Amino acid sequence: MVNGAVLRIELRRSVAPWAGAVVLTTALAFLCLLDAAWSRGPTAWTAQWTSLALWTRSLLFYLWPLAVGLGALQGLRDHRSKMSELLTSTPRPAWQRAATTAGTTALTLASAFALLVLVGGVQVVANSGYAHLGWLPISLVGALSLVTGAVLGMGAGRALPSVLTPPALAMGAFVCTVLMNASLGRTETATASGVPRTEPNRISLLSPAVEEVRDTLVTLSASVHVGQTLWLLGMATTGFALLVAASPRARLLALTPVLAGAAIALLVLPSDPRRIYVLDEAAAEPVCEGPVCVTRTQQARLPDLAGPGKEALRLLHGALGGRAPVSIRENTAVLPDGSTPRWSRETVLLDFGDDTAFTTAKGEELTRALIAKAMVPGCTPTGWSSFGQDQYAQAVAVGWVLGDRGNLGPLPGTGSAAARREVDAEARPVWRKLRALPRAEQLARINAMRAAALSCKGDAFDVLSGGGASR
Repeated sequence: MVNGAVLRIELRRSVAPWAGAVVLTTALAFLCLLDAAWSRGPTAWTAQWTSLALWTRSLLFYLWPLAVGLGALQGLRDHRSKMSELLTSTPRPAWQRAATTAGTTALTLASAFALLVLVGGVQVVANSGYAHLGWLPISLVGALSLVTGAVLGMGAGRALPSVLTPPALAMGAFVCTVLMNASLGRTETATASGVPRTEPNRISLLSPAVEEVRDTLVTLSASVHVGQTLWLLGMATTGFALLVAASPRARLLALTPVLAGAAIALLVLPSDPRRIYVLDEAAAEPVCEGPVCVTRTQQARLPDLAGPGKEALRLLHGALGGRAPVSIRENTAVLPDGSTPRWSRETVLLDFGDDTAFTTAKGEELTRALIAKAMVPGCTPTGWSSFGQDQYAQAVAVGWVLGDRGNLGPLPGTGSAAARREVDAEARPVWRKLRALPRAEQLARINAMRAAALSCKGDAFDVLSGGGASR
């Protein structure tokens, strides 16, 4: 155990406090000062607990190499002070001295990571009404990653006492992290429609960093937590063994735990990409008010959504009759990037992350956005973005459903003034042409448009225009 006096001494004469300060300040600078994906929408790092845990883990792509390099710098301390021979002559066991140094650094880094999570957690409490502990394993593995990196760096620094060791180890760790999350850790595949894409494999899970957060309902599976923990414990054991090793043979034997940890981890880590990032079933449980439902993660939005949602269903039933949807649900499908979306005729499926209209619009504007989603949900592949035919078709469809009340004003979430002008210029002639048709023919064309939009096997706007071009 490290008592208070020893801890204070180690904090004064080691790089541990500097390591913790660098980790905390640079991470907060990334998350708070840069305008990036982690600062926007329902997947922001301060919006949900799981998003917080995953975003802070994603920063380990540079925090982990930094911990390795700082640990190596700490491992050179005895060599720089020329005390190695003196310390070996003392009666105190080498493992106790190593435990004191490693424990101080581990405590500092773990505390820095915990403070980072605490800063985000305070904001999550204010922004989210859904509290759970499913995020905790993600963050615990993240803290263990920093501790392991520092201990491994200390062991390598003591085994290779050179001023070049810390920068070389930091750069090597960074390159390995990048490769494990890029070329080595990705498998090239294709979607059912032939769109090329890549997906993570087991090699990527040997990196402490995780992918960007794109869905509030996605989390890491339990087998990932177990496999990564075994791998990190193997690395930490090797680092500590190198820290106390006194002979070349002992240093060689010290590599056994990391090799064994890698082998066991690769057996435990899932080989199927669909078992890496999985649906958080507790978070996806529906919370409903009549026919309008959201997941538990978004239950705070239900009061604002329920009224406009019911009004949208009423208007859709009046326009479409028996073909109208009867409920509104938050979409909980987890599809790989590049996949074609899947829609339902009976249920309007909405996604708070993909469409900003559902997070910003209120009242009548929200009703219009829901009607647009019901009529033309959009066939842009998952993870992609586009603007064009679907938005034109939505504008025409909303105007038709609203009848005499309707117009081709901008739909919520359309974007810039130039985009709104483009939608109006393209949609207005088709809207006028549609309204000039007999009512029965209008309904037939709308039904054909909706069938194409829901199946993603035709161009909804071309159908409205009188054509039938395939996508």
